[in-house]
Amino acid sequence: MSTIAKNQTKNQRHTKDSKKNRRVPSLRLHKASGQAYVVLCGKAIYFGPHGTARAEQEYHRTVADWLASGRHLPIQADQITVKELISQFWTHANNYYVKSNGQVTWEVANIRQAMRPLRELYGDKPAGEFGPRALRVVRQRMIDIGWSRNNINKMVARIKRMFRWATSQELIRADIYQALRSVPGLMRGRSTARETEPVKPVPKEYIDAIQPFVSKQVWTMVQLQLLTGARSGELVMIRPCDIERPDADQTEQTGGKIWIYTPAEHKTAHYGHQRRIYIGPRAQKLLSPFLLRNTDSYCFSPAEARAEYLRRIRKNRKTPPRFGNATGTNRKANPKKQPGDHYTTTSYGYAIRKAIKNAYRPTGMSTEDFKTWKAPCHWHPHQLRHNAATELRKEFGLEAARIILGHHSAAITEVYAEKDERQAIEAITKVG
Repeated sequence: MSTIAKNQTKNQRHTKDSKKNRRVPSLRLHKASGQAYVVLCGKAIYFGPHGTARAEQEYHRTVADWLASGRHLPIQADQITVKELISQFWTHANNYYVKSNGQVTWEVANIRQAMRPLRELYGDKPAGEFGPRALRVVRQRMIDIGWSRNNINKMVARIKRMFRWATSQELIRADIYQALRSVPGLMRGRSTARETEPVKPVPKEYIDAIQPFVSKQVWTMVQLQLLTGARSGELVMIRPCDIERPDADQTEQTGGKIWIYTPAEHKTAHYGHQRRIYIGPRAQKLLSPFLLRNTDSYCFSPAEARAEYLRRIRKNRKTPPRFGNATGTNRKANPKKQPGDHYTTTSYGYAIRKAIKNAYRPTGMSTEDFKTWKAPCHWHPHQLRHNAATELRKEFGLEAARIILGHHSAAITEVYAEKDERQAIEAITKVG
C-alpha cells in the first residue's frame, strides 16, 4: 500500500473514531429484569422499569450531567482525589481554551506545567483535604525547581482556578476554594524565589545587526512590529483579506491614508474585543510586495523564504552546473519537517535567535563550538512591541499608545512603555 493510501486510511479511521466518541449512548432495555439502563464510562446505570416516563427523565438527566462533566461520571465530593480532579480539569481545559479554528491555546501547556508539582506531591490525596498549607508546600516546590517569582504566582493562580472550577462542578466543597484564596502571592524581596529582569526595548544596534542573517520575510515583520506595535502572533497570521485598504475616493473623503488590519485571531478575542492595527505609509511600503498573492494566503511564508534562499545559493554557486551535484539531488525526498505556509511565534522567535548568534559569531569558530556558544546579547520579538510603545508614548502620550497597542487599560500600557524622564528633568530644572 502506498504512503498516500495509508494516510487516507488512517485519516478515515481517525474520523470514524472521533464520530464514535461524540456519540451519546442510547437508553437500553435489560431483558432479564425489564429495567431501562445506559452504559457510561463502562458502567451500567439503571433507571427502573423500561418505557416509563420516570426512567426516560432519569436517563436524560444522567446523560446531561455526564456531558457537563466532560464525559466523566460525577464523583462524590468526599471521594475525588487530586489526581482525578486534575484529570477532569484537563479535559475541561482542552475543550475550553481553544481558538475559533479549534486550535488549543498556550494556556493548556501552562496548565500542564502548573499541575506537575501538585500531582507529584498530592496526587493520591483526597481533594477535600487540600488546603492553604498544602498549597504553600506546592509553591515551595516551585521555588526549589527554580521558577521565577512572577511565574510561580501565575502557576499558583492556575491551581486556584482549577479548584474554583471544581467548586462550580460540585466536585469539592466551596469552603476549600475559599480557603485557598487566602494564600497571597509572593512579593518582591520577601521570598527566596528567583527574580527576573523586566522586559526592555531592544537597542537599535542589536536590531540592525541581524538584518544580513534573516530572510526578507522576517526582516519585514521586525520592521512592522517597530512601526505598528503589533504582537508577533498577529503579524505572522496577516493576510491580504484581513487588511482594509481605502481606495482613492475614500482617501479624499476621509483625508486619511491609513490601512487597518483586523486579525482573525488575537489575544483578547475570547473577551469579545476587536483588535485593529493601524498601518501607516512607511509600513504600507514594506508590506505592499507581500500582498501580491491570493487574498486568503498568508503574507509571510517560510516556504517562500526557503525557496528564495535556495535560488540565491544556486545563483551564487561557483561550481559549473556540469560538475558536482545536480540541483536538488542532495536533498531528502521526504524530509520530516517541511516549511509551513506561515510563520508561528515559535519559528519567528527561532529565526531571530539564530540570526543573533550568526551576527556575533567569532571569526574562525568551529561548527561544534558554535552549537554550544552563547551570543553576548539576546532579545526576542516581543521586545519590539516595547520599542514601539516607548516611542508612541514619547511622541503622542499614553492614551494614543494605549489605543494603538490595543490595550483596554492604560496601566497595561505603562508596563510596555519605558517612561521618558526628559520632560520631568526639564520641568524640575526650571522650577528648582
